Amino acid sequence: MTVCLLNAGPATSTRPVIVAFGDSLTAGFGAEPGASYPDFLQKDLLEAGYGWRVVNAGVSGNTTSDGLYRVREVLAKKPRIVIVEFGGNDGLRGLPLATTRDNLEQIVEELRKAGAAVVLAGMTLPPNYGPDYIHSFERIYVDLAAKYKLTRIPFLLEAVALRPDLMQRDGIHPTGTGNALVAKTVLRYLKPLLH
Repeated sequence: MTVCLLNAGPATSTRPVIVAFGDSLTAGFGAEPGASYPDFLQKDLLEAGYGWRVVNAGVSGNTTSDGLYRVREVLAKKPRIVIVEFGGNDGLRGLPLATTRDNLEQIVEELRKAGAAVVLAGMTLPPNYGPDYIHSFERIYVDLAAKYKLTRIPFLLEAVALRPDLMQRDGIHPTGTGNALVAKTVLRYLKPLLH
């Protein structure tokens, strides 16, 4: 697993940490180096005068089970905020929704127990998965956010998903330019927590 520190700069140990914790959408799969959404989020934060440090803990191919396995590694970074972006790979593989929900709930509980604020990034699935499965999948994020009073991004890719010019050929991962817009979506929901 590779976890890169973004624009760490001087005195990184004194800057509060945001961990972007997820799968290929966080890792920046298929985009050029330095063009993941956490890379752009770091730039946007600095430009807006926020002295936070963003750590990219995205690993391509991860499911919620993999995320649960990696929670301790994330907590070792002593994050004040964790952006949790998992579930897409579970859904695409047709894994049981109960498993996805349980894993995400355990991830949220572990992070909150350690004192981190959690931002939950919502996901959806391609239409061919059928309306019932998609609706039940999306409800996982809504229900967990309500239960734990989390900041929820309704759909992480809301600014790019329906724009082929901002998505890679697979239709799943944003381009570098698309990731810049994803970062702006994330920042909009993060701002109230950056005090």
